Amino acid sequence: MTFRLRRLGRQYESDPNREARRLNRESIHTFRRVMAYVWPYSHWFTISIITLVFSTLLGLVLPLVVRGLVDVVLVDGNLSRLNQWTAGLFVIFIVQAIFSFAHRLSLAFVGERAIADIRIALYTHLQRLSLRYYADNRTGEIISRLTNDISQLQAAITENVMALLRQAITLMGAAALLFWLNWQLTAIILLGIPPITLTMVVLGRRIRHASKMVQDALAEAANVAEETTSGVRIVKSFARESYEIGRFSAKVNETFAAAMVRAKVSAILAPIIGFLAFASITITLWVGSYQVIQGNLTAGGLVAYLIYTMMVATPIATLAGLYTQFQAALGSTERVFGLLDTAPDIADRPDAYPLPPVTGQVSFETVDFDYVAAVPVLKGVSFTAVPGQVIALVGPSGAGKSTLVNLIPRFYDVADGRVLIDGHDIRDVTLHSLRDQIGIVPQETSLFSATVLENIRYGKLAATMAEVEAAAQAANAHDFILNDLPDGYQTLVGERGVKLSGGQRQRVAIARAILKNPRILILDEATSSLDSESESLVQEALERLMHGRTSFVIAHRLSTVLNADQIMVLDQGRIVAQGTHEALLLDADGLYRRLYQLQFEKVY
Repeated sequence: MTFRLRRLGRQYESDPNREARRLNRESIHTFRRVMAYVWPYSHWFTISIITLVFSTLLGLVLPLVVRGLVDVVLVDGNLSRLNQWTAGLFVIFIVQAIFSFAHRLSLAFVGERAIADIRIALYTHLQRLSLRYYADNRTGEIISRLTNDISQLQAAITENVMALLRQAITLMGAAALLFWLNWQLTAIILLGIPPITLTMVVLGRRIRHASKMVQDALAEAANVAEETTSGVRIVKSFARESYEIGRFSAKVNETFAAAMVRAKVSAILAPIIGFLAFASITITLWVGSYQVIQGNLTAGGLVAYLIYTMMVATPIATLAGLYTQFQAALGSTERVFGLLDTAPDIADRPDAYPLPPVTGQVSFETVDFDYVAAVPVLKGVSFTAVPGQVIALVGPSGAGKSTLVNLIPRFYDVADGRVLIDGHDIRDVTLHSLRDQIGIVPQETSLFSATVLENIRYGKLAATMAEVEAAAQAANAHDFILNDLPDGYQTLVGERGVKLSGGQRQRVAIARAILKNPRILILDEATSSLDSESESLVQEALERLMHGRTSFVIAHRLSTVLNADQIMVLDQGRIVAQGTHEALLLDADGLYRRLYQLQFEKVY
């Protein structure tokens, strides 16, 4: 991490002007994109600005009242005037409080609504990204963008924007009154503005770099936490708690190192700005006192001027801190928009049409596929599955079985050739209409952390309770749901269904698929990890599920596919043989017979 930060510093120092231009362009572009989410609520934003202006301007009245108190009331001893001015101040502050309330509430609405829209847009975009993106990016990194980065942006839009506007208006209003009271003293103060601005810009860029690295390191730590939390059984079974603590601690320490770089630059920025601001005030105080002594300025005028000077100094010092926070937020915002700009590699074509209800004929025409260029996974795969057939896919590990079935719901696009369903190229139809007619029961069933009812109903969101129970009965799940679970269909299954046994999870997943009622079914050896009793129940449910549907079964155990209509044997991405179980056994040198002998004949 230290090396990365030093390299970043050297890169920045090599050409600061070019880097500054690039950062300025990116900042403006990023700001415009953020404001695009604010624009739909511009009427509320306008109300917020108007009420802020009135609230802030009313606050600028106080120094003028103080000047009157010193020069008129205290000198003349006019008690009646004192009462009038005090009552007037109370009225002003009450009105100011009302405007301040309206400003804060309206701006909070705009900021929170804009952040909610960004969260929804980001999550919606994540749902549209293909499986390839999730294979290439870690879950912790993705969740960090959705949580930590947006939290940074949320603080900038809601709290910091409000403070920035208030301080900016106070600064401009107080500066105008300073010119009105004494332009000579104001000219002295203006001499401090250029070095203050230059300091903020130069150090702000470094803060932005460091803040982005903090978020990157934080995402790394979040990824470790997500991995170890989801795989806590593995961690404990290997007694690797200490190792994982060390791994997480290392990532947290990297975050700490990057945060300290940001903190050091921030710690330098605020005192420098404060010193320059208050040095100007000190000089102004001497010059103003000299003018009072010379009779060119009243004592009340000097007091009022000094109060306005503090009103200018305070926003400048505050703006330094806000600038730091905005630079930090920009780093997070760029990460958020970077994810939003990631184009899904699987998407509907502009002229895509809905796939009509299908009978279930699936054809592969000379299909090639690779995850990485020049490393083919499937090569020249061609076959046709007629409606209602059970197609079994067998072969050694890495032969391409899972890849082949992943092409049917278009989780990935073919590199060459075509996949047709009822004669429709699946790239020409909409993804929703395609996947809506395909059911999948994976080997490792993942349930949502919800009730059994909600997990089954996921197959058909509008299903009635009678339909859910019918699907559960067909999946051999109804009895254990009512008899073994404490709350029946309302039982919470825990994260990923951890409160259910493997056989129970599989039967819930099968009920979900039955409720969906797909024409094409994909099964990834759903019984391979079950005991004999559970396997029998699940196998019976699967046979009901496959009845009348075009089914693709990935078989790791050949005993589950003996009755398949067609068995396709894959090896190194090619179909090397296909036929029924009996026909394939006749080939004495065939791969299928060798696999069969390994699993059965040696047992006896």
